[in-house]
Amino acid sequence: MASQKLKDAVKSYDKYLLMDGRDIKTMRKRAFEEQTMNAYTAACKVALETEKDIEYGLKLSKRVKNMLNDFATSKGYDDIFHLERWYRDKEELPSPVKYYYEILYLESHYLFDSYLLYLEKDRDYSRKFYEPRRKCLLKTGIIDALQDLMDDKLDILSISMPPSTGKTTLEKFFQSWVIGLHPDRSNLFFSHSGEITRMYYDGIYDITTSNEYTWQEIFPDVKMTNTNAKSEQINFGAYKAFPNVQCSSVGSSNAGKVRCDFMLMVDDMISGIEQALNKNQLDKLWEIYTVDARQRKDGSGCRELIIGTRWSVHDVIGRLKTAYEGDDRARFLAIPDIDPVTGESNFLYDVKGFTVEFYNEQARLMDEISYRCLYKNEPIEREGLLYHEEDLRTYLELPEREPDAILSVCDTKAKGSDYLVMPVCLVYGDDHYLVDTICTDSSDYGVQYGRLANMLMENNVQQCEFESNAGGDRVAFEVEKLVQEAGARCNITTKPTETNKETRIIVNADWVKKNVLFKDKSLFTPNSDYGVFMKWLLSYSVTGKNVHDDVPDCMANYALFITRKLGAVATVTSRFF
Repeated sequence: MASQKLKDAVKSYDKYLLMDGRDIKTMRKRAFEEQTMNAYTAACKVALETEKDIEYGLKLSKRVKNMLNDFATSKGYDDIFHLERWYRDKEELPSPVKYYYEILYLESHYLFDSYLLYLEKDRDYSRKFYEPRRKCLLKTGIIDALQDLMDDKLDILSISMPPSTGKTTLEKFFQSWVIGLHPDRSNLFFSHSGEITRMYYDGIYDITTSNEYTWQEIFPDVKMTNTNAKSEQINFGAYKAFPNVQCSSVGSSNAGKVRCDFMLMVDDMISGIEQALNKNQLDKLWEIYTVDARQRKDGSGCRELIIGTRWSVHDVIGRLKTAYEGDDRARFLAIPDIDPVTGESNFLYDVKGFTVEFYNEQARLMDEISYRCLYKNEPIEREGLLYHEEDLRTYLELPEREPDAILSVCDTKAKGSDYLVMPVCLVYGDDHYLVDTICTDSSDYGVQYGRLANMLMENNVQQCEFESNAGGDRVAFEVEKLVQEAGARCNITTKPTETNKETRIIVNADWVKKNVLFKDKSLFTPNSDYGVFMKWLLSYSVTGKNVHDDVPDCMANYALFITRKLGAVATVTSRFF
């Protein structure tokens, strides 16, 4: 606990600041105060380095950073780093920036975010890894998760991100922090190939030795004592049987050669899609992980950081996620390319960032399953998929005549994670052209009533059947009322579903494949309701665990709706409205 003397000293110059650092008036109303900064910086240093009251010291340092950021924004800059970039190539850095870096230095032994910022403080902005990516990595929770792993709040952390977003580079920076803070401990990096492990070894060596980074300034007492490029091992400090950095790959003979007592880092054990599609290969990799990689852990306190693409529910991450379900000391982050709520890119970095347009173009050129695994990090079991893209009938244009009927069914939202689904089909003989749909997990029922009614009216739907389970009859009533109030006509009916859902989906899939035509991919965007509808239709697996089954279930209900209308044989012979 901080001494009373230190707290009294802080109070003596605390007349402008509140403890949370939000009411910062000094820098807004007056010029930058060197004396105030000196006092606060000195207090942070005493708390963190002398009295070792980390909680109090970090609370003070946070206030100082807020104060400096507020000063920068009051001068028209986005933040303190915007101010720094403005001056870096023009003249000596201004005092506020110098003080900010001094605070980051004090925090660098405790906060991963501060360590990363200070580590690259001398690099040109265009060459920095972290600062241009910082907002995105903080927003997605990745930095907080790595902080929790270091702070022993987690035993296992899994991170999945799209290609080229910096997963392995971030892992290198993280291990360099681990080495500096725990030079007496051993760590193991494990991946699918020797090429990856060598790149990782070279990266750690560069971070800890290059003058481009400030690692040696942050950890002046931690000295590199031995390197072995052939074995891909680096040791810092005193001799250890198993050094700080050890690298190994799938297929290597590890018995007696490598061991770790602080951090096991597993990076992309699956080499590519061919391996991911082979269940036997996935079983083999799981065996390698459990019998080889995981057996290198020395003691129960050794933590795990696992990074990789989510190819399959049977991959290492998928099996671990199942095994540790409900364990608050295990965290599994899977960050998609595009935020499903905002529709914005999760990786629009300031340097080498990825736009929504880029990801949409990737989706347009790739097959649905590969894209979802690589960029959405949604594992798909291809061998168990009920609907395959190549099996579906598609269309670019509608027939040049009036449809025989316009029909719809609605699968209403039952609980928080469920989807509200309502496809609209134009019927031409035996063919049902799916022209429009609502597919949303929004819980704003008032808005959804309006959307449903508008879709029925805009498409001139003649009959729509609502699933009456879980409040569906209420939804049907509200929608029918809105349609009638608008002076439109649509025969809205309700029917409960009584059969087993999984059986219903499977047995009606063949009718859907033969009779329903879906829009060509060029006619909709991945983020539209139609795109989301197709995503969930094409991801339903009869062997794996399904996150959402509302779309295939709705199509099964549509098939049943048609067959009930027309008899056992679903053949449209003439108008029936």
